[in-house]
Amino acid sequence: MKSFKTVTLLFSCIGLMAMSNAFAQNKMVGGAPMYPSKDIVSNAVNSKDHTTLVAAVKAAGLVETLQGEGPFTVFAPTNSAFEKLPEGTVATLLKPENKSKLQSVLTYHVVPGKYSAKDLMKWIKKGKGMAELTTANGGKLTAMMKNDMIMIKDGSGNISTVTIADVNQSNGVIHVVDTVVLP
Repeated sequence: MKSFKTVTLLFSCIGLMAMSNAFAQNKMVGGAPMYPSKDIVSNAVNSKDHTTLVAAVKAAGLVETLQGEGPFTVFAPTNSAFEKLPEGTVATLLKPENKSKLQSVLTYHVVPGKYSAKDLMKWIKKGKGMAELTTANGGKLTAMMKNDMIMIKDGSGNISTVTIADVNQSNGVIHVVDTVVLP
């Protein structure tokens, strides 16, 4: 009987360790674990730092697209990134009559394909400090490095910093950014 309890305890500990390791491998974004087995939208809805982005994706009718097969690389602005925009910008973009403009802004944050921070850094090095990325809306972003951080510059010169890189998803990867880039 004692050996049965020991074996049961051993298997319980192994199970807890496996669950702990699985949890540790999931990056935390906005206080929530991001599961590589879930798609971009299914993870983003759990991040308290991305409620504005999720609302915008819904208003733009892009939920189905970002739950699709992909792969996608998404530069995901936080709520505080949206707060940096001029007052009233987000409210204006969320209006139904501005849906196409909102879609353009959001798809400017998406690059077709799955590109890790390592991939981006390799391209930046190969491009002698810069790498041009073509977004889902056909616009261009420039990736560059400052110290050890990946920076993303839009066509107007606005610069966003990747604050959390390589948040893997079932249909791509998210890189959390601190500034909204604009087409």
